[in-house]
Amino acid sequence: MISLSVCMIVKNEQEVIARCLECIKDIADEIIIVDTGSYDKTKQIANNYTNKIYDFKWCNDFSKARNFSFAKATKDYIMWLDADDIIKEKDRLKLKNLKKTIDNNVDFLMLKYDVSFDENDNPTFSYYRERIIKRNKNIKWIGKIHEVIPLSGIVKYYDIAISHKKIKQNDPKRNLNIFNDMIKNGDTFNSRELFYYARELYYNEKVNESIKIFNKFLDSKDGFIENKISACLDLYNIYMNLNDEKKALNSLFRSFEYDIPRAEICSNLGNYFLNKNNIKTAIYWYEEALKKEVDLKSGGFCILDMYNFIPYINLCVCYDRLGDIEKAKYYNELAGKIKPYDKSYLYNKKYFKMN
Repeated sequence: MISLSVCMIVKNEQEVIARCLECIKDIADEIIIVDTGSYDKTKQIANNYTNKIYDFKWCNDFSKARNFSFAKATKDYIMWLDADDIIKEKDRLKLKNLKKTIDNNVDFLMLKYDVSFDENDNPTFSYYRERIIKRNKNIKWIGKIHEVIPLSGIVKYYDIAISHKKIKQNDPKRNLNIFNDMIKNGDTFNSRELFYYARELYYNEKVNESIKIFNKFLDSKDGFIENKISACLDLYNIYMNLNDEKKALNSLFRSFEYDIPRAEICSNLGNYFLNKNNIKTAIYWYEEALKKEVDLKSGGFCILDMYNFIPYINLCVCYDRLGDIEKAKYYNELAGKIKPYDKSYLYNKKYFKMN
């Protein structure tokens, strides 16, 4: 059995840190808490679970803080968590078993990160992260913001999820302020940083600036393909909000430059043409979305509903508009198999009974 250090960097997390530590206390062989300036009861609560609590002066650099926490680890493998993460019981059991059965030649263990959920707590937005790393790899986080660990050696993927469960919003300007400090310091952004900088501009409603940076990223010769496709989706949403439908549509089609269309692209094309009442074209794109398989191992962000539920529920709408009630019912029932308590599915079911 391997031994496991769990490392966390925290600040003012009194509402959630116990919830997180309860999930991991009987799995971790040591828990390391690095506090970056809490003035609430975070450290007092953490002290109920570990005596390995360290202070780190915040310097607008997440990688430095995470590397400091990793440097304190002493066990075979290191696992990182955020304070607002939890591990559901089914995943806790899988993780316990993994500790007993893992081949210790594996350097990186990739686990799913579920970050958005529907009303029934089913994940709707997921991707894989480098979650558990062999300590003797002496790896380093890189990037002051949206930090990452470069993969090397033997990497394996596991069907175990960490669930990100926020109960409060962070300062919306925090990440953007870090990027702005990087600009003031004369830092040169790599392609990954360009992508996330554009996103932070978008989230902070600096729309024109975000469009400029997204296009700079898309025009660059390097950059992760999945980030390029995500940037096209972000531009689509921006232009739709600006009522510039032509540029919105072109943003989706631009994703074809980088790879075959993902279900997220196809479903949004279906939505676009459905809103235009171009039903046959909408059907084509929804059917294309259904042909795509979720590939979390690609490293991209997967909006899971785009692969099944959204195409199904909207194909119901499409066929209803064409007067093909039997097909409309068929697709609604397929949607219901995925989300039996969804309001759209139940509304449609009632609608068909009345008509």
